[in-house]
Amino acid sequence: MPDLIGVPMHVLELTTPAATVRIVPELGGAIGSFEAGGKPILRPTPAEALADRDVLRAGCYPLVPYSNRIRDAELHFAGRTYALARNFGRHPHAIHGVGWQRAWSVVDASNRRVRLALHHDARGASAHAWPWPFRATQTFHLADVASGDDGPNTMLVMTLTLTNAGTAPFPFGLGFHPFFPKDENTRLGFHAERVWQNDATQLPRSLVDIPPQWRFDPPRPLDAIALDNVFTGWAGRAGVVDDACGITIDADAALAFAVVYTPPDGDFVAFEPVTHETDAFNRSAAGAVGTGMRILPPGAAFSCTMRIAAKTFASAASPDSAR
Repeated sequence: MPDLIGVPMHVLELTTPAATVRIVPELGGAIGSFEAGGKPILRPTPAEALADRDVLRAGCYPLVPYSNRIRDAELHFAGRTYALARNFGRHPHAIHGVGWQRAWSVVDASNRRVRLALHHDARGASAHAWPWPFRATQTFHLADVASGDDGPNTMLVMTLTLTNAGTAPFPFGLGFHPFFPKDENTRLGFHAERVWQNDATQLPRSLVDIPPQWRFDPPRPLDAIALDNVFTGWAGRAGVVDDACGITIDADAALAFAVVYTPPDGDFVAFEPVTHETDAFNRSAAGAVGTGMRILPPGAAFSCTMRIAAKTFASAASPDSAR
Protein backbone atom coordinates (compact mmCIF):
# COMPACT_ATOMS: atom_id res chain seq x y z
CA MET A 1 0.00 0.00 0.00
CA PRO A 2 1.26 3.57 -0.57
CA ASP A 3 2.06 4.21 3.12
CA LEU A 4 4.32 1.15 3.22
CA ILE A 5 6.38 1.81 0.08
CA GLY A 6 10.07 2.05 0.93
CA VAL A 7 9.65 0.76 4.48
CA PRO A 8 12.19 -2.01 5.27
CA MET A 9 10.49 -5.29 6.03
CA HIS A 10 11.54 -7.42 9.01
CA VAL A 11 10.12 -10.82 9.89
CA LEU A 12 9.68 -11.99 13.47
CA GLU A 13 9.25 -15.71 14.17
CA LEU A 14 7.25 -17.40 16.89
CA THR A 15 8.18 -21.06 17.16
CA THR A 16 7.21 -24.17 19.06
CA PRO A 17 8.10 -27.78 18.28
CA ALA A 18 4.81 -28.01 16.39
CA ALA A 19 4.29 -24.63 14.75
CA THR A 20 5.79 -21.45 13.32
CA VAL A 21 4.22 -18.00 12.99
CA ARG A 22 5.93 -15.23 11.02
CA ILE A 23 4.93 -11.65 11.76
CA VAL A 24 5.81 -8.65 9.59
CA PRO A 25 5.46 -5.49 11.73
CA GLU A 26 6.08 -3.07 8.88
CA LEU A 27 3.45 -4.73 6.68
CA GLY A 28 0.48 -3.37 8.60
CA GLY A 29 1.36 -5.47 11.65
CA ALA A 30 0.31 -8.50 9.60
CA ILE A 31 0.93 -12.22 9.95
CA GLY A 32 2.98 -13.46 7.02
CA SER A 33 2.38 -17.16 7.74
CA PHE A 34 1.16 -19.63 10.35
CA GLU A 35 2.11 -23.28 9.85
CA ALA A 36 1.54 -26.32 12.06
CA GLY A 37 2.80 -29.80 11.33
CA GLY A 38 4.15 -28.49 8.03
CA LYS A 39 0.67 -27.42 6.87
CA PRO A 40 -0.52 -23.82 6.34
CA ILE A 41 -3.11 -22.71 8.90
CA LEU A 42 -3.33 -19.18 7.53
CA ARG A 43 -2.83 -18.28 3.88
CA PRO A 44 0.94 -17.81 3.39
CA THR A 45 2.03 -14.42 2.10
CA PRO A 46 3.86 -14.78 -1.26
CA ALA A 47 7.38 -13.35 -1.48
CA GLU A 48 6.26 -10.96 -4.21
CA ALA A 49 3.53 -9.59 -1.93
CA LEU A 50 6.16 -8.76 0.67
CA ALA A 51 8.32 -7.15 -2.00
CA ASP A 52 5.34 -5.11 -3.22
CA ARG A 53 4.21 -4.22 0.33
CA ASP A 54 0.84 -5.76 -0.54
CA VAL A 55 -0.83 -6.34 2.83
CA LEU A 56 -4.03 -7.52 1.14
CA ARG A 57 -2.23 -10.80 0.37
CA ALA A 58 -1.05 -11.37 3.95
CA GLY A 59 -2.30 -14.13 6.23
CA CYS A 60 -4.04 -11.85 8.72
CA TYR A 61 -4.09 -8.13 9.50
CA PRO A 62 -5.68 -5.97 12.23
CA LEU A 63 -8.82 -3.89 11.81
CA VAL A 64 -8.36 -0.73 13.88
CA PRO A 65 -9.98 1.68 14.71
CA TYR A 66 -12.89 0.24 12.74
CA SER A 67 -13.88 -2.72 10.59
CA ASN A 68 -15.11 -2.81 7.02
CA ARG A 69 -16.56 0.21 5.21
CA ILE A 70 -17.59 3.76 6.07
CA ARG A 71 -20.03 5.06 3.47
CA ASP A 72 -18.62 7.53 0.96
CA ALA A 73 -15.60 8.05 3.25
CA GLU A 74 -17.68 10.41 5.40
CA LEU A 75 -18.03 9.83 9.13
CA HIS A 76 -21.00 11.34 10.96
CA PHE A 77 -20.50 11.61 14.71
CA ALA A 78 -21.71 13.96 17.46
CA GLY A 79 -23.32 16.35 15.00
CA ARG A 80 -20.25 16.72 12.78
CA THR A 81 -19.16 15.24 9.47
CA TYR A 82 -15.54 14.13 9.06
CA ALA A 83 -14.09 13.55 5.59
CA LEU A 84 -11.94 10.41 5.50
CA ALA A 85 -9.37 9.33 2.95
CA ARG A 86 -10.56 6.83 0.34
CA ASN A 87 -7.93 4.19 1.07
CA PHE A 88 -8.90 1.34 -1.25
CA GLY A 89 -8.18 2.39 -4.82
CA ARG A 90 -11.32 3.53 -6.65
CA HIS A 91 -13.64 2.08 -4.04
CA PRO A 92 -16.03 4.85 -2.90
CA HIS A 93 -15.85 4.06 0.82
CA ALA A 94 -13.13 4.20 3.46
CA ILE A 95 -12.26 0.68 4.60
CA HIS A 96 -10.72 -1.23 7.52
CA GLY A 97 -9.28 1.72 9.42
CA VAL A 98 -5.65 2.78 9.72
CA GLY A 99 -3.73 -0.14 11.20
CA TRP A 100 -3.48 -2.34 8.14
CA GLN A 101 -1.82 0.45 6.13
CA ARG A 102 0.79 1.51 8.69
CA ALA A 103 4.12 0.15 9.87
CA TRP A 104 3.97 -1.07 13.47
CA SER A 105 6.88 -0.95 15.90
CA VAL A 106 8.15 -3.85 18.00
CA VAL A 107 7.70 -3.36 21.75
CA ASP A 108 9.06 -6.76 22.79
CA ALA A 109 9.64 -10.11 21.15
CA SER A 110 10.59 -13.65 22.10
CA ASN A 111 10.23 -17.00 20.40
CA ARG A 112 6.70 -17.44 21.83
CA ARG A 113 5.36 -13.89 22.21
CA VAL A 114 5.47 -10.62 20.26
CA ARG A 115 3.95 -7.25 21.08
CA LEU A 116 3.59 -4.52 18.45
CA ALA A 117 2.50 -0.90 18.79
CA LEU A 118 1.09 1.79 16.53
CA HIS A 119 0.81 5.51 17.34
CA HIS A 120 -1.58 7.63 15.29
CA ASP A 121 -1.25 11.37 15.97
CA ALA A 122 -4.12 12.59 13.74
CA ARG A 123 -2.08 15.60 12.67
CA GLY A 124 -1.98 17.06 9.18
CA ALA A 125 -2.71 14.53 6.45
CA SER A 126 -3.01 11.68 8.95
CA ALA A 127 -6.22 13.26 10.29
CA HIS A 128 -7.91 12.31 7.01
CA ALA A 129 -7.17 8.66 7.76
CA TRP A 130 -8.73 9.03 11.24
CA PRO A 131 -9.50 12.35 12.91
CA TRP A 132 -8.62 11.38 16.51
CA PRO A 133 -5.26 10.32 17.99
CA PHE A 134 -4.91 6.82 19.38
CA ARG A 135 -2.45 4.15 20.42
CA ALA A 136 -2.93 0.52 19.44
CA THR A 137 -1.12 -2.65 20.43
CA GLN A 138 -1.19 -6.18 19.10
CA THR A 139 0.00 -9.15 21.13
CA PHE A 140 0.66 -12.56 19.59
CA HIS A 141 1.26 -15.64 21.74
CA LEU A 142 1.96 -19.08 20.27
CA ALA A 143 1.59 -22.23 22.38
CA ASP A 144 1.44 -25.98 21.88
CA VAL A 145 -1.72 -26.99 23.72
CA ALA A 146 -1.40 -30.77 23.41
CA SER A 147 -0.11 -33.51 21.14
CA GLY A 148 -1.78 -36.74 20.16
CA ASP A 149 -1.66 -39.57 17.66
CA ASP A 150 -3.46 -37.49 15.05
CA GLY A 151 -0.97 -34.61 15.09
CA PRO A 152 -0.08 -31.47 17.06
CA ASN A 153 -2.60 -29.15 18.62
CA THR A 154 -1.41 -25.55 18.46
CA MET A 155 -2.99 -22.26 19.48
CA LEU A 156 -2.22 -18.70 18.42
CA VAL A 157 -3.72 -16.08 20.74
CA MET A 158 -4.06 -12.54 19.34
CA THR A 159 -5.11 -9.52 21.41
CA LEU A 160 -5.81 -6.10 19.93
CA THR A 161 -6.00 -3.04 22.20
CA LEU A 162 -7.03 0.53 21.35
CA THR A 163 -6.38 3.54 23.62
CA ASN A 164 -7.80 7.01 23.09
CA ALA A 165 -4.74 9.29 23.15
CA GLY A 166 -6.68 12.52 22.69
CA THR A 167 -9.00 14.81 24.61
CA ALA A 168 -12.28 13.98 22.87
CA PRO A 169 -14.33 10.77 22.69
CA PHE A 170 -14.57 8.98 19.36
CA PRO A 171 -16.47 6.06 17.84
CA PHE A 172 -14.46 2.91 17.31
CA GLY A 173 -14.45 -0.75 16.48
CA LEU A 174 -11.91 -3.56 16.33
CA GLY A 175 -11.52 -6.81 14.48
CA PHE A 176 -9.26 -9.41 12.92
CA HIS A 177 -9.00 -10.33 9.25
CA PRO A 178 -7.53 -13.86 8.98
CA PHE A 179 -7.43 -15.69 5.65
CA PHE A 180 -7.58 -19.49 5.66
CA PRO A 181 -6.56 -21.71 2.73
CA LYS A 182 -9.50 -23.13 0.80
CA ASP A 183 -9.79 -26.03 -1.63
CA GLU A 184 -12.59 -28.30 -2.81
CA ASN A 185 -12.48 -30.22 0.51
CA THR A 186 -12.68 -27.21 2.83
CA ARG A 187 -15.70 -27.03 5.11
CA LEU A 188 -16.80 -24.02 7.13
CA GLY A 189 -18.95 -24.29 10.24
CA PHE A 190 -20.45 -21.69 12.57
CA HIS A 191 -23.80 -20.66 14.02
CA ALA A 192 -25.37 -17.24 13.49
CA GLU A 193 -28.88 -15.82 13.66
CA ARG A 194 -29.15 -13.46 10.70
CA VAL A 195 -27.12 -11.96 7.84
CA TRP A 196 -26.91 -8.59 6.10
CA GLN A 197 -27.57 -8.50 2.37
CA ASN A 198 -25.46 -5.86 0.64
CA ASP A 199 -25.80 -3.26 -2.05
CA ALA A 200 -23.47 -3.19 -5.06
CA THR A 201 -20.70 -1.51 -3.01
CA GLN A 202 -20.85 -4.02 -0.11
CA LEU A 203 -22.74 -1.77 2.28
CA PRO A 204 -25.56 -3.35 4.33
CA ARG A 205 -28.99 -3.10 2.73
CA SER A 206 -31.31 -5.46 4.60
CA LEU A 207 -30.99 -7.79 7.61
CA VAL A 208 -32.59 -11.15 6.80
CA ASP A 209 -32.87 -14.70 8.07
CA ILE A 210 -29.94 -16.68 6.79
CA PRO A 211 -30.88 -18.29 3.46
CA PRO A 212 -30.19 -22.03 3.11
CA GLN A 213 -27.26 -21.50 0.76
CA TRP A 214 -25.49 -19.35 3.39
CA ARG A 215 -26.08 -21.56 6.42
CA PHE A 216 -23.01 -23.23 7.94
CA ASP A 217 -24.62 -25.02 10.87
CA PRO A 218 -23.86 -27.91 10.48
CA PRO A 219 -20.51 -27.39 8.67
CA ARG A 220 -20.59 -27.61 4.89
CA PRO A 221 -18.29 -27.22 1.88
CA LEU A 222 -17.83 -23.73 0.54
CA ASP A 223 -18.08 -24.92 -3.07
CA ALA A 224 -18.58 -21.90 -5.36
CA ILE A 225 -20.33 -19.77 -2.72
CA ALA A 226 -19.52 -16.05 -3.03
CA LEU A 227 -19.80 -14.07 0.21
CA ASP A 228 -18.70 -10.72 1.62
CA ASN A 229 -21.38 -10.36 4.28
CA VAL A 230 -21.85 -9.59 7.98
CA PHE A 231 -23.47 -12.31 10.10
CA THR A 232 -25.19 -11.29 13.35
CA GLY A 233 -25.90 -13.39 16.43
CA TRP A 234 -22.65 -15.24 15.89
CA ALA A 235 -21.91 -17.74 18.65
CA GLY A 236 -18.23 -16.76 18.93
CA ARG A 237 -16.82 -20.03 17.61
CA ALA A 238 -16.22 -21.27 14.07
CA GLY A 239 -14.39 -24.12 12.37
CA VAL A 240 -12.52 -24.52 9.09
CA VAL A 241 -11.75 -28.14 8.28
CA ASP A 242 -10.17 -29.90 5.31
CA ASP A 243 -8.39 -33.21 4.79
CA ALA A 244 -5.13 -31.85 6.24
CA CYS A 245 -6.18 -30.04 9.40
CA GLY A 246 -8.96 -28.77 11.60
CA ILE A 247 -8.98 -25.11 12.63
CA THR A 248 -11.07 -23.54 15.37
CA ILE A 249 -11.63 -19.78 15.63
CA ASP A 250 -12.70 -18.65 19.09
CA ALA A 251 -13.40 -15.00 19.90
CA ASP A 252 -14.32 -12.79 22.83
CA ALA A 253 -17.96 -11.85 23.35
CA ALA A 254 -17.14 -8.29 22.24
CA LEU A 255 -16.45 -9.66 18.76
CA ALA A 256 -20.16 -10.21 18.32
CA PHE A 257 -20.28 -10.05 14.52
CA ALA A 258 -18.58 -12.13 11.85
CA VAL A 259 -17.75 -11.15 8.28
CA VAL A 260 -17.33 -14.02 5.85
CA TYR A 261 -15.46 -13.16 2.67
CA THR A 262 -14.86 -15.81 0.04
CA PRO A 263 -14.78 -15.12 -3.71
CA PRO A 264 -16.10 -18.05 -5.76
CA ASP A 265 -12.82 -18.57 -7.63
CA GLY A 266 -10.51 -17.80 -4.70
CA ASP A 267 -8.19 -20.14 -2.81
CA PHE A 268 -9.07 -18.71 0.60
CA VAL A 269 -11.91 -17.96 2.97
CA ALA A 270 -11.66 -14.98 5.32
CA PHE A 271 -13.56 -15.34 8.58
CA GLU A 272 -13.41 -12.01 10.40
CA PRO A 273 -14.55 -11.63 14.04
CA VAL A 274 -15.43 -7.93 14.50
CA THR A 275 -17.07 -5.74 17.13
CA HIS A 276 -19.57 -3.95 14.89
CA GLU A 277 -21.57 -4.08 11.69
CA THR A 278 -20.46 -2.39 8.48
CA ASP A 279 -20.90 1.41 8.50
CA ALA A 280 -22.04 1.18 12.12
CA PHE A 281 -21.06 4.75 13.01
CA ASN A 282 -23.07 6.43 10.27
CA ARG A 283 -26.01 4.10 10.70
CA SER A 284 -26.04 4.75 14.45
CA ALA A 285 -25.98 8.49 13.79
CA ALA A 286 -29.06 7.98 11.58
CA GLY A 287 -30.89 6.17 14.39
CA ALA A 288 -30.02 2.49 13.85
CA VAL A 289 -29.66 0.34 16.98
CA GLY A 290 -27.72 -2.86 17.64
CA THR A 291 -24.90 -1.96 15.25
CA GLY A 292 -22.16 -2.71 17.78
CA MET A 293 -20.91 0.88 17.74
CA ARG A 294 -18.89 1.89 20.79
CA ILE A 295 -17.49 5.23 21.96
CA LEU A 296 -14.03 5.45 23.54
CA PRO A 297 -13.59 8.27 26.11
CA PRO A 298 -10.28 10.15 26.42
CA GLY A 299 -7.62 8.00 28.08
CA ALA A 300 -9.78 4.87 27.96
CA ALA A 301 -8.72 1.57 26.40
CA PHE A 302 -10.56 -1.40 24.93
CA SER A 303 -9.22 -4.87 24.10
CA CYS A 304 -10.47 -7.99 22.34
CA THR A 305 -8.93 -11.40 21.74
CA MET A 306 -9.15 -14.04 19.03
CA ARG A 307 -7.73 -17.54 19.36
CA ILE A 308 -6.89 -19.82 16.41
CA ALA A 309 -6.37 -23.46 17.38
CA ALA A 310 -5.10 -25.95 14.80
CA LYS A 311 -4.91 -29.72 14.77
CA THR A 312 -3.22 -31.43 11.84
CA PHE A 313 -4.34 -34.89 10.80
CA ALA A 314 -1.79 -37.66 10.51
CA SER A 315 -3.81 -39.46 7.82
CA ALA A 316 -4.74 -38.13 4.38
CA ALA A 317 -8.39 -37.77 5.41
CA SER A 318 -9.71 -36.00 8.49
CA PRO A 319 -11.63 -37.92 11.15
CA ASP A 320 -15.33 -38.52 10.56
CA SER A 321 -16.11 -36.39 13.60
CA ALA A 322 -14.72 -33.35 11.79
CA ARG A 323 -16.88 -33.85 8.70
